[in-house]
Amino acid sequence: MARSTSRSTGGGSSNPQSPRNRTPQPLPGRRRSFGDFVKAFFAFVALTVLLVGVPGALAYFVGWPLPGGAPSLDWLQQEITASTFINVLTVVVWLAWAQFTACVLVEIKAAFSGVGIPGRVPGAGGSQLLARQLVAALLLVGATAASFAPGLSQFGQSLEGNQKPASAASAHQTPGLFGQEQQQAASAADALAAQADQAAAHADGGSGAKAGDTKYYRIQPPEGRHHDSLWEVAERHLGDGRRYKEIYQLNKDREQPDGSRLSEASLIRPGWIMEMPADAHGGEIVEMPDEAPKVSKDLQEQISDYSKSGDHQQGGGEQGGEQGGSGHQGGGGSVDRDTAHISLPEQRPAGDGHGGQGKGEQPHQTPAATGTSDDSSFGLPEALLGAPLLAAGLLLALGRRRRHALWQSAMGAAGGRRGMQPPTPTGDAADVQDALLVGADPEGVRLLDLSLRGLAATLAEENRPLPTVYAAWLSNGDLHLQLAQPAGRPPAPWQLGQDQTFWMLARADAERYEDVDTAAPYPGLVSLGTRDDSRLLLNLESVPGIVSLSGSEADRAAVFASVAAELATNGWSDRMTITVVGFGQDLTPLAPNRLRHLEDVEALIETMEAETRQRRGALGAAGHDSVLTGRTGPAQHTRWAPHLVLLAAEPSADDAIKLAELAADAGRLGIGYLVGTESGDLPGAAWEMEITRAGKLLAPLLGLELEAQALPEAQQRAVVRLFSEADPESAGSPAGPDGGAPAAAPPFLVDVTEQGRPAVYARLVGTYEIIGLETPDGERSPLMHEALALLLLHREGVHPRVLASALWPRGVTDDVRDALVDRLREWLGTEPDGSPRLRADRTGRLTLAKSVVSDLDVLRSLYHEGTQGRGANNRAVRGRMLTDALVLVRGPLLADRPQGRYAWLTHEIIDAQLPLLVADIGLALSEFHLEKGRAEKAIEALNAALGSAPGDERLWNELLRATHATEDPARLQQVAADLVTRSGARGLPPRTEALLDELLPTWRSGLTAVS
Repeated sequence: MARSTSRSTGGGSSNPQSPRNRTPQPLPGRRRSFGDFVKAFFAFVALTVLLVGVPGALAYFVGWPLPGGAPSLDWLQQEITASTFINVLTVVVWLAWAQFTACVLVEIKAAFSGVGIPGRVPGAGGSQLLARQLVAALLLVGATAASFAPGLSQFGQSLEGNQKPASAASAHQTPGLFGQEQQQAASAADALAAQADQAAAHADGGSGAKAGDTKYYRIQPPEGRHHDSLWEVAERHLGDGRRYKEIYQLNKDREQPDGSRLSEASLIRPGWIMEMPADAHGGEIVEMPDEAPKVSKDLQEQISDYSKSGDHQQGGGEQGGEQGGSGHQGGGGSVDRDTAHISLPEQRPAGDGHGGQGKGEQPHQTPAATGTSDDSSFGLPEALLGAPLLAAGLLLALGRRRRHALWQSAMGAAGGRRGMQPPTPTGDAADVQDALLVGADPEGVRLLDLSLRGLAATLAEENRPLPTVYAAWLSNGDLHLQLAQPAGRPPAPWQLGQDQTFWMLARADAERYEDVDTAAPYPGLVSLGTRDDSRLLLNLESVPGIVSLSGSEADRAAVFASVAAELATNGWSDRMTITVVGFGQDLTPLAPNRLRHLEDVEALIETMEAETRQRRGALGAAGHDSVLTGRTGPAQHTRWAPHLVLLAAEPSADDAIKLAELAADAGRLGIGYLVGTESGDLPGAAWEMEITRAGKLLAPLLGLELEAQALPEAQQRAVVRLFSEADPESAGSPAGPDGGAPAAAPPFLVDVTEQGRPAVYARLVGTYEIIGLETPDGERSPLMHEALALLLLHREGVHPRVLASALWPRGVTDDVRDALVDRLREWLGTEPDGSPRLRADRTGRLTLAKSVVSDLDVLRSLYHEGTQGRGANNRAVRGRMLTDALVLVRGPLLADRPQGRYAWLTHEIIDAQLPLLVADIGLALSEFHLEKGRAEKAIEALNAALGSAPGDERLWNELLRATHATEDPARLQQVAADLVTRSGARGLPPRTEALLDELLPTWRSGLTAVS
């Protein structure tokens, strides 16, 4: 049966990529009141005064303010009089008048053309708003403002150009050009009220129809990536999408021509027949058993047979519903794949030999890893323990922030003598950090990123477009992509999943991927929750419209915070903009370059109008139909970054309609909208979700019921505190004598005198050695060595669950973990007073006695004593301690650690702290020698430090000064040549170049001769 909706007739060309037009559509009429005419009169008077009166007054009273000819130099020496100020002010007023006139012309043009959002006059924010209000008030009493408005006919359109309506609240009442006016808001509200009244009046229309008046509709096949739905059918043929429930009740559990039954409103198939209420209208409605000359004989027979099943509803319904529900819950074959809901992928057994699972998807993981054991929880936030991708992103971003702060601190302080240890988290922040360490699945994030980029690269090589992906499922270590529509066979090693809309990649195949230089194809994926050991990531930027989230304010805020935090820190996107409105003002420390907070919806709409217009123009100029094709082009790394809008507060009716229009083409432009609502009824919402107080995320029309991923307010504050404390500029520490922050003492100081010999001494800097303990027997020795190293690097204490997560990243049972702790306690032994050297503090964290020491502890203590302790006022002590400290440096940290172990070091910043500490020692010792003119000794100390910190600019600069002190130009030239060679294509830092210009002015010309 031919379609007659806007999907097939909305464009004027058969080419699916041809431009799509927006036809001005009439808004419901509203009687003009006396107040409207008064406002129009005053608007006319104001426009006349501003457009005609202002220039007339200027010409009459002031005249031409500019000089009559070209000014000479003598003009600059003339006296400044009052007339000069008047002329300058007159020029300013003329410019303001010209700008306001341009605004009025732009607004009038947009009003009469009906093109939608008017163009923006540069720098005319307030002027254009005033012009818009005056023009709107003037045109309100005429036909222009009342009769024309940009429609939402493009809402939900596909990448190929197909169109479909959005929802009842947005498809029939669209914002006019002057939607900000109260008159237009009232008109839209009247229309919404009329629709609601109509829906109530026809609530029982279908059930009371006569047999001869019964009407039917046949579900249409999908066009592009969009599919027919009961909401759309109700919207087109009943005038209100919310009446889809009437259609559902009329047809529930009735047998369809293919033998299946309608059990859920979202699960419909092409070819099914729907009995419609008596007031249904439209070209696709078939009246049966009356004559239907335009309907084929086969369809007449199917409808006739279907009409005879009208009394089915009194029996068998429950059984049919249960069957349909079970098929859906299992993710199996009874679920319809032609509808636009999100389906659970078929799962393979966990032990199928395809590799391990990521955290959060591990059936074998114990209570210690999953957070279900009360006796081992110690109060760690369960919300982060069950969010492995979010935790991994936060942990990685926190590490980057701390490393950046570390280098910033070292490079910014005189002599580099600022503290090398970030503040130790306490209280809730410590618990949240432990939860991040336990819950994070960095390997899962890495594989997800490799898999998506590898897919994009392979498709680009095969000259195939990226398919539109609605969602991704992580299930038993495998990655399932749910496509908006079939896209053929996936490239190897990807495989087809349970049907043509699922592409699947086994974890073992993902582990064989290598890094590729391609843009992240789906940066808008974000975790929403879990279901049956599968984790759902929704692609926000692909949704054809707004995603609404209803529920209580606190529950919504927790979901919004989780989404914002993961988008801001995830590892599978290159760059993006996340605009948060109505919440999350304090979330910006997580990613200042990604997160942006706006105060209200008005600012959001103004911002998104400009960006939507810009992206449409950029796509058209580049010849792309969507951002997906743009991401695989030559400018993939510099264009088409997603913009995801998270609006927690429910917008007003007018603002909601404006957002719906902006979101109509958002999926093609790479813009996603997640909007909160109290009632759950948001105009323009393509997908509707609800968060319950029990932590369930429900989306009935999508077929979703998840354990929601959320970030409650308490954990949100603690996460932000971790990031804020990592920034030295916000630490609030007092300034030191050199203007920088004073050097902080290490968290653990060792007695470096002869009386301070430790009972157990571990060498971590270089080859790992332990003195004072027997080597453990058996295969547990490497595990116990690793556990001791972790405890030595965290003198503040290690949570037992953090220890277990570090040693067994894929999970372990409580009894295995506790057995290791017992063996470790027995191995370390006891103090002379009988107390164990491995103990637990009041929070349950494992700590070491002061008699268990590492060379890193000694190194920090020697430097601290030499520069701030006894050596600060005793030159001999300072020189001895700094020399002893430099001797301890035997190589990188844990140089001989076995491959595959110590993966937890990727979350540490010790790899950045140790080189900086060694560099500080070398710089301090060089300064000590240069004070006495011992340049060779200073060079020796600097070269020793460069062995551990070869890229430290401070060491090279000090080496240039020490070499210059030898008064040997050839030697200085050689050092400069070595430095230039090490710098490579990046070139020398500006400070180093300036230093060479001072010490060796001819260094540039002499480099060729030396090399």
